Amino acid sequence: MNKRSGWIWLLALALAAGVGFWLLRGQPPGPAQGVRAQVVGLDQPEAGFARAAPGRSFTFPQDDGAHPEFQTEWWYYTGNVYTAEGRPFGFQLTFFRRGLLAQGSAPERSSEWRTDQVYLAHFALSDIQGGGFMAFERSSRGALGLAGAEGEPQYRVWLDDWSVEQAGEGRYHLRAAQEGIALDLDLEDLKGPVLQGEDGYSRKGEDPGNASYYVSRTRLSAQGRLALEGETYELNGSSWMDHEFSTSALAAQQVGWDWFALQLDDGSELMVYQMRHQDGSLDPYSSGASIDVDGRLQPLAFGDYHIEATHSWKSPHSGAVYPAGWRIQAPGLGLDLEILPAQADQELDLSFTYWEGAVTVHGQRDGQELTGRGYVELTGYAHSMQGQF
Repeated sequence: MNKRSGWIWLLALALAAGVGFWLLRGQPPGPAQGVRAQVVGLDQPEAGFARAAPGRSFTFPQDDGAHPEFQTEWWYYTGNVYTAEGRPFGFQLTFFRRGLLAQGSAPERSSEWRTDQVYLAHFALSDIQGGGFMAFERSSRGALGLAGAEGEPQYRVWLDDWSVEQAGEGRYHLRAAQEGIALDLDLEDLKGPVLQGEDGYSRKGEDPGNASYYVSRTRLSAQGRLALEGETYELNGSSWMDHEFSTSALAAQQVGWDWFALQLDDGSELMVYQMRHQDGSLDPYSSGASIDVDGRLQPLAFGDYHIEATHSWKSPHSGAVYPAGWRIQAPGLGLDLEILPAQADQELDLSFTYWEGAVTVHGQRDGQELTGRGYVELTGYAHSMQGQF
């Protein structure tokens, strides 16, 4: 189970229950009653899909694109950007792909509208100085160019006019706009792809197939502009990209996860996550990585770091209580860090509810002061991810 694929399961299954039949047959949606039973394979949703295993070789940009032989896939872009005067903004643009049927098992295509792939996307902006947070959601079929992902001849992922496109070697163009907000950024990869886990194989549970292939680009410079409330801002900052694909589900006892992607001002990055059980204990398959200034990865096992919540925040929207401050210690790295939300309310209350937002970092490495920025994702607080499917 990858850290986020549980809730894309939820989104896609909910969508499949209501519209999966007409996606496969290329027809407009009708009454939802009984539709799920008509979608072949939903009673065994993983049937026929590939599962992650050690030893995969990665080739880029081909592996930046979609992998429809696996059931679930996502591309996550988050970042902290600033005006020349120092006004801070956080952003999230994410794309999710869900295979409704394994390759070769779908009915023969009789309509160009037919698809066995569903895409969903989230776009969120944190106006940290103004205290505002805006989040939007879209979904579409993977047909007629409405949504998709490809790695050749160059990488591109899109849903309608939300997109990230490769613009050259290690360079990308990110665009998203809705309801008077428009983000347009040029991204440049300063370190290259980082293969998380064991050369890209990231195990998440007791079953070896309960795993994903996981690639990050942990230091993307970001320059561009933001249109907001009739004003246009020129921006500079940094972004982080995660790309993960798998066919797996949450283990029976897992209900959610806390995920941290931190860009430190000494040029290194830290990614750690902890999966939580229903009884409040932590799953020993939680893990992470430290990436040095040259892009070299040092995997971190569950016992190599400790995450302690230091504050909490109750959402006025969902009523969920989230941790809202953390201390992360990694003795082997000499790290002792305090992480705080850049603003409290960064909850996405969309089809499903979770918290994902910009954070600040202050602390020490080997006794020397260290600062940074990052993003944190929290799931399973508004509702159990396990209990939804």
